[in-house]
Formats: sequence, C-alpha cells, structure tokens
Amino acid sequence: MKMRAAVMYEQGKPTPYAESRPLVVEEVELDGPGPGELLVEIVAAGLCHSDLSAIAGLRPRAVPTVVGHESCGIVREVGPGVTEFKVGDHVVMVFVASCGHCDHCYGGRPNLCEASWVARSKGTLQSGARRLHKGDLVLNHWTGISCFAEYAVVSQNSLVKIDPDIPLEDAAAFGCAVITGVGAVVNTAKVPLGSSVAVVGLGGVGLSALLGARAAGAGRIVAIDVSDDKLRLARELGATHAFNARDPKCVEMVRDATSGGVAYAFEMSSVMAGVATAYAVLRRGGLVVVASLPDAKATFPLPVQAMVSDERGIIGSYMGSCVPKRDVPRFIDLYRQGRLPINRLRSGTVTLDEINEGFDRLARGETVRDILVFNKTQAQSKGK
Repeated sequence: MKMRAAVMYEQGKPTPYAESRPLVVEEVELDGPGPGELLVEIVAAGLCHSDLSAIAGLRPRAVPTVVGHESCGIVREVGPGVTEFKVGDHVVMVFVASCGHCDHCYGGRPNLCEASWVARSKGTLQSGARRLHKGDLVLNHWTGISCFAEYAVVSQNSLVKIDPDIPLEDAAAFGCAVITGVGAVVNTAKVPLGSSVAVVGLGGVGLSALLGARAAGAGRIVAIDVSDDKLRLARELGATHAFNARDPKCVEMVRDATSGGVAYAFEMSSVMAGVATAYAVLRRGGLVVVASLPDAKATFPLPVQAMVSDERGIIGSYMGSCVPKRDVPRFIDLYRQGRLPINRLRSGTVTLDEINEGFDRLARGETVRDILVFNKTQAQSKGK
C-alpha cells in the first residue's frame, strides 16, 4: 500500500528544523504484515525527546528511516500466526519488542531483551524483515514501530491491546512517556508511601514520573526545571515544591525544603547538569534513578567515597523497568480513575506536514508533548 510518512535521510541537521527539514514528508510504500506481524492504522503519535536526540544526531540510527516510536492505533490486518489480536482492536505500541524467551524475558525484565536491540540497530522488525520502501530504496524501521506515518507494520510483541473507550489522543503517551516515567517510580525505585521525591526535568517523561509519585502516595514531591511554565504545571499536577534549576541556590533550597534532601531523585533532563542536581539533592541513603537518554558520550563523575559513606545509589531505568502487557493496562486504570491525568501533558496537536515545526518547539523547551494526529475525530473518540 502507499501512504504518507515522515522519512529521515540523514541525522544531525541544524535547527531550526522548519528550515533544514530533517523529516521529509512524502509518499512511501508499505508491504503487508508477515508472520507474527500486524498492520496498524496510526491514529496518534507523540513527539518525544528520544526522537529529537536521534534527529539531532546524538543517537545513531540506521537511515533512511521512517521516524516515530510513541503511538497508538487500530489493527487493520493480522498476519499469519497472530492469535492475541484481531482487526478493529485498539492498541498501544511499545518500543521494545521483547522476544519472550531470552534470560531477560524469562526473568521478568522484557525491557532489557537483547533481540530488540539487535533489530533496532539494524533498522528491522523483530523478524529481521523490512516492510518499508520507496521504489527500490529500502527504508528502515524506527525501534520496530515507525509511527510518523499513516500506517505501520509491527511485530505482535510491540503491541498492547487497550479498551476502545480510551481516547487515542491520550493513549499514545502510554507507549513511552507513561511507562518510562511512572514505571521508574513504581517499578525501578518502588517508592514507598510518604517518601520524599524530586523530579529533575519536566518533559513528558518527567511529568509522568511526578504523576506516578503522586499516585504512589509520595509525601513531598519536588519539581525542578529551567522553565517556569513547566514548574507551574508541575504545581497544578501535585508537586509540593517547585524550583528553577537556573537559580544558584536551587540545591540548597531543595535540601532546606526536604529536611536535608530527598529519598528518591528522578533524572529526566538528558543533561549531565541534571544528573549532578539529582545527586546533590539526595539525602543520605537516597537513590538517583536516571531514566533520560543523554548524549551517548556523556559521563558523570561519581564521588565514590561520599557515595559509600552516605550510602547513596544511582541506577538506570529503561522503559520504566516495565512489563508492558502488565503495566500498560494498570496505568490506564489509574488514568480512568483520574489518578494519572495524562491528558494534562498534551501541549497541542500537529499534523504530519507540521512535524518539523513541532520538533523545533520541543527543542526550544516550549512543549511537554505535542501529539501528531491523523484523524482528530477518531483520536478523541473510541473510533471504529
């Protein structure tokens, strides 16, 4: 089939993207699903900082490629061997298509599945196949999803079925921002009731972590960012304290407000200054959870002696340590109850033709989550 998609032919083009056009919106061809695969009509997709960092050239990708990894849609065709899904199902896409039979998968950590990393580095689906092309030019898949397009063929392991009454404009964020942010709080850190928490970096993932901390019953929730607008939103979403990271007294004020520092600090800013701030606002015995993805060459110097004497820890969290088929439904239940108001994270909507401008706004820190919408009526309702 022919469809419109956002294709990236080279990484590292300069901003503003409205002028350099790193994403070329054009007609491409998509082959039908093979064994274990499905054709999904994309209804909504989030513009994520992970996409931005790859567009900027900070994270290598196989190019040319159809971009996008945070999405939801409706199943339109089912390939051979697929038994869990049927035509018409509403689905959220997840960016790790776990194989289900490696040591990590058997151990309850499908987010670390090695098979997914191999496919991602090669730009293929889990099967090793590519279904995208433009004439004779083969196009790569983006984390096995490639959702900045009208349709996508994906592995059944990349999908989680959701109830059709969930607005798809909201559901898209559950495939990345929510599982990464909320998961870091409840799975990686396992934040106990009443604990003190700081979130450094208030993008879609950071604000999801803040909502997760509130849902988990954290006591003091400190929001830290360089944007006063995002700090105001964090206050509205449940932060008990909010501090601008540009203030030279930021760390001192956080420590004063939390009686010596927080028990858990979540780093979501993707910059080393954010990691340093997260570590600095910890109390003795505290834990930093890093869930952002900075430049691959970035390093952080650890004061090892103080780390030992204070028993401070630092740990990574990838995809929120989530088991998607378990966690996406339970996070959606919290959304239904009003305890995860993910709709508040939406900054606006963009069309496919506006996607470069959307990434300009994200690069300038003006948005939390712009949502790419193909059919607005369908995105806001249960669809058919």
